[in-house]
Amino acid sequence: MTINKFQGRTREEAVDKAKKEMGEAVVIMNVKEIKPKGLFRALKSTTYEVTAALEEKEQTVNPLPALHAPLKMHDSINFAANEKIEIPAPEPAAIHPESSHDLEEKIESLSNLLEKKLKPEKEEEPKEEEKPEKETDAPKDMKHQQSETFRCIRMIYETLLDNEVNERYVNQILDDVEKNLRGSASMDIILSNVYQKMVLKFGQPQKIELVPGQPKIVFFIGPTGVGKTTTIAKVASRFKVDYGKKVAFLTADTYRIAAAEQLRTYANILDTPLTVIYSSEEMNAAIERVKDYDLVLVDTAGFSYKNEDQRKDMRNLIESLDDKYEKDVYLVLSATTKYRDLMEIVDKYHEISDYKIIFTKLDETSSYGSLLNIRMYSGADVSYVTTGQNVPDDIEIFQSQKIVKQLLGGR
Repeated sequence: MTINKFQGRTREEAVDKAKKEMGEAVVIMNVKEIKPKGLFRALKSTTYEVTAALEEKEQTVNPLPALHAPLKMHDSINFAANEKIEIPAPEPAAIHPESSHDLEEKIESLSNLLEKKLKPEKEEEPKEEEKPEKETDAPKDMKHQQSETFRCIRMIYETLLDNEVNERYVNQILDDVEKNLRGSASMDIILSNVYQKMVLKFGQPQKIELVPGQPKIVFFIGPTGVGKTTTIAKVASRFKVDYGKKVAFLTADTYRIAAAEQLRTYANILDTPLTVIYSSEEMNAAIERVKDYDLVLVDTAGFSYKNEDQRKDMRNLIESLDDKYEKDVYLVLSATTKYRDLMEIVDKYHEISDYKIIFTKLDETSSYGSLLNIRMYSGADVSYVTTGQNVPDDIEIFQSQKIVKQLLGGR
């Protein structure tokens, strides 16, 4: 894994520098605002620093010396531990390689807790002099370190399961981490590798990017009751109020009587045009009337993912858009939905269109494992999350570092 830092006058400029040097596949792992210091700080402007990572085909870390016959790290661990693992949140910090001081600070509280959890178990181990000398050819300290490694991996395993990360993906992450470790490793190295691997699994959020000279058409699709209309209002408010862009609304949700009226209320508040379309044939004519706008947000009908006829109507609506317009499709999902249902939903909506994901209602759950599960199951980018009903405040670009810390037990 290659990790570099880039600075710019704005967040976007720093990110662009990272993408130009490291490629579009780069993952922005941390963004830090650097405020000027010194006597003349009032005359200087704020800059931004991003930490960017690129996962290579073969990753290497700084492992401890390997044993002569390395063991698979968690084959011999009893993952049925019944103790509850609670790991406090690490302090926010930039992400750097394992030897980085900032990364050590980020995982310091995790390491401290693990040491406390390991201490009672270490005291119960037989004394070295009571063990037969022929038991192992490995150095005693290396054997002891390997035992701590096993227990550290077990605790991480249990913590991720407690946060509803699917066992299949927990094993996949730990297997990926293990490939970079030879023999025993310190807790800091294990934690930093798990943390970095999970951030890279989430990838880079794909936010709405406008197109110069023509409107960007953004469709919002998803089941009933996930908060599509409210999410559209939040996005519209951000682009119009914060960025000064011209925004228009279209709604194809004619199934619910109050749907168009709810969006019309938001349109009146934002002084934004709203058009109701009743069939896919009306799509391009409606967009032509707002062709001078920067962003057109299209609300669609929520329906059961099991309704084949409505899925077909939705696909026709999206495909009817003229090719001269650039479009994005966002599947809106609730973080409170069961993982099994989420899998069926993302599969059925893949029949309609490729999409990026917006997760809503993060404020209504304390377990965020479904975000990682669906990211790894569907391969779709998690781009935005919402954390309440307030417009426009309760929406933000997805921050993988924040969610990963919570999945590892932080709050």
